[in-house]
Amino acid sequence: MSNTADIRLPDPSRWKALAFIALAQLMVVLDATIVNIALPSAQTDLGISEGNKQWVITAYALAFGGLLLFGGRLADLWGRKRVFVIGLLGFAAASALGGAAVNEAMMFGSRALQGVFGALLAPAALSLLAVMFTDAKERAKAFGIYGAIAGGGGAVGLILGGFLTEYLNWRWTFFVNIPFAIVAAAGAYFVIREPAGTRNRSSLDIPGVILSTLGLVSLVYGFTRAEASGWTDSLTVTMFVASAVLLLAFLVTESRVKSPLMPLRVLAERNRGGVYLSLGLAVIAMFGLFLFLTYYLQIVKGYSPVKTGFAFMPMIVGMIAGSTQIGARLMTRVPPRLLMGPGFLVAAFGMLLLTQLETDSSYAGVILFGQLFLGLGMGTAFMPAMSLATHGIEPRDAGVASAMVNTSQQVGGAIGTALLNTIAAGATTAYIADHAAGASDPKLLQFQAMVAGFTSAIWWAVGILVAASAIAVWLINTGRPDTGAHGSATGTGDGVQDDLRIPVVAH
Repeated sequence: MSNTADIRLPDPSRWKALAFIALAQLMVVLDATIVNIALPSAQTDLGISEGNKQWVITAYALAFGGLLLFGGRLADLWGRKRVFVIGLLGFAAASALGGAAVNEAMMFGSRALQGVFGALLAPAALSLLAVMFTDAKERAKAFGIYGAIAGGGGAVGLILGGFLTEYLNWRWTFFVNIPFAIVAAAGAYFVIREPAGTRNRSSLDIPGVILSTLGLVSLVYGFTRAEASGWTDSLTVTMFVASAVLLLAFLVTESRVKSPLMPLRVLAERNRGGVYLSLGLAVIAMFGLFLFLTYYLQIVKGYSPVKTGFAFMPMIVGMIAGSTQIGARLMTRVPPRLLMGPGFLVAAFGMLLLTQLETDSSYAGVILFGQLFLGLGMGTAFMPAMSLATHGIEPRDAGVASAMVNTSQQVGGAIGTALLNTIAAGATTAYIADHAAGASDPKLLQFQAMVAGFTSAIWWAVGILVAASAIAVWLINTGRPDTGAHGSATGTGDGVQDDLRIPVVAH
């Protein structure tokens, strides 16, 4: 069977290909949270110090966030299928190394390698969807499934992490990736036929690779450092300044080189800009919440890791329903902003319910409905956002446009964890200072202070989601996709080239 397909004809194996792409995406997304639940056990076994434990999370985030643009461009250059398979096999090897770790250096190294290979496979996965699904209705279904996984995979990671940690041991939170990766890689190798004529044959922009990687690593590390050492710490400030200088130099370089890593035409289109910005903000709100609810359920309510994982089920159900039943069904009928704007507002309402958390709150009374609305809103908004990020893009730029979606999520996750944690910690300290004098039960005071910190931060998350909604409505101005159109040979593949007003740049 040929490994390439005529870009003008729908690929007959595209739905089988979607299953393997979705499996790979699930593995990458759940890996962001599955290790959180296993971290305390791994820390004890490997003798990782309290000061160094954050590197289990940070090593992955830095490599993944820093190399995404490079990974996206490699997919455009070398072929998305090839980069996708290499990324999967590398991720499996890095996971095996992590599961077999005997000391902290081996653990940190394996996490960094997971990030490197994740940065190859994540943009390749999304860009494969972008070039394989050319009909607007089919594209809506495909991105509905992908959007549900991209949004709900983190919660699946919490459930799986709880099971593996409680009934096997923490090492299985790494080993579990190996069958995922091997099945997805084998399926991709035999099933995916990448459309012909969609590669970018230009040379690699080495200055762009160096500047973007160092700039993004500095940015992600700055936020990670802020969480641990404070916003005024000298190294934190230095990282933010370095990041601003490097990313500005990157943009200047991209405007001048012949074959840029990130063509500015990808960023300059207002709809895509609106997607990257609103999606990044939404992820800031969501990542902080995962952390707070995990702590609340395990420490305040005394839930086991497995019970904590299952407590996130309403969010997953809401996410799947919003993505596949609302987003996918309406995407070909209404403009994307009328799904994303209201979607983020519904999510903000769910978050608003969670501001009512107290130490004795009932799960059914507050958490269940809060999560359900949050998942429903996020699923509805994520689905058109994922599709719109690659709408109207020339096939030669699909990889790098997809990488920008992942970058906005990754940077959003780093900002969310640092910013909301800092707000929560400050509010917790202030609560203890105000109530310590009259407290008869120190443990109860500690729990009350912790919950007060969480709810203060969740109020910020509500505001961030409202801002995401406003940005989506204001910046995204494309109309309803033309369901009758099919891609052309230069191909946007979904009939929205004119609607998005993106000029076709000659090869």
